[in-house]
Amino acid sequence: LFSYFNGNGDGLHLAYSHDGLHWQAMNGDRPLIAPLIGNQLMRDPSICQGPDGKFHLVWTSGWTDQGIGYASSDDLITWSEQREIPVMKHIPTTLHAWAPEVYYNADEELFYIIWASSFTTPEAMEIVAAQPKGAGMPRLESSPNILYYITTRDFETFSEAKEYFHPDFGVIDGAVIKKGDRYWFIVKNEDGPELGGKNLRVTFSERMADGFPTAVSENISGEQWAEGPTPLQLGDYVYVFFDKYRDKRYGAIRSLDGANWEDVSETVSFPQGIRHGTAFRVSGSVLEKLLTHDAAASAEAVPQAR
Repeated sequence: LFSYFNGNGDGLHLAYSHDGLHWQAMNGDRPLIAPLIGNQLMRDPSICQGPDGKFHLVWTSGWTDQGIGYASSDDLITWSEQREIPVMKHIPTTLHAWAPEVYYNADEELFYIIWASSFTTPEAMEIVAAQPKGAGMPRLESSPNILYYITTRDFETFSEAKEYFHPDFGVIDGAVIKKGDRYWFIVKNEDGPELGGKNLRVTFSERMADGFPTAVSENISGEQWAEGPTPLQLGDYVYVFFDKYRDKRYGAIRSLDGANWEDVSETVSFPQGIRHGTAFRVSGSVLEKLLTHDAAASAEAVPQAR
């Protein structure tokens, strides 16, 4: 499955694929759930499934929120009440908490949530506080983004938020996958193109708890501006799907070893308008139930002939 949003952050969308390359929108490409908390956006929805089968969803709830959104589901159809995880409210000058990624680390039996934050001045935060709900991002002076994280076992109690990845460039969108004995961490270099940024980089670690080296690879995503990477292993390859956000389309690269990357964008297809999402595997029974629900919802939406 692939979780994503459309527009400015309309809610949770899902697409499905049997081969991981060709994706079809579900629910008529309408949101399955709409945002109800924070600044009432739902951008960058990230989903992972825990060992008990429950699905956990986190998202960017607003351009200037200091928390992130959270909800859970047993079947991806019926969802819990939405609530805020106040990840950065302990630092009053936090400008935002963007693009959270949730990852279950089986080695530690622990969920990691990783997101990007930057900081501004108390005076700028007064401007932020005056913004109406749903407003866009105000143009304010701020520090470059760095990645923070928390951990949890139950989504009720959380570790203290700490820096996780602070390279010598602005960084957002940290996505993790484990292949063999090594964790791969794909991030976006958020610096301007004149500094070599607006593209994806990768770094590796043998233990998530140790973090990742900030000496990252060269650009792995090509010349187009790229963000929102999500990795998925297909066969022996790690594929990374990403948002070519200036081109308004999705791209894909793949690698066997993390050092040599091949652009395979022409071999994938996604629903039109898809934005920053997460690819994740589910069982056939979960997909079957989703498709049955999808068909029933579509039938109800079509007027019956007299």
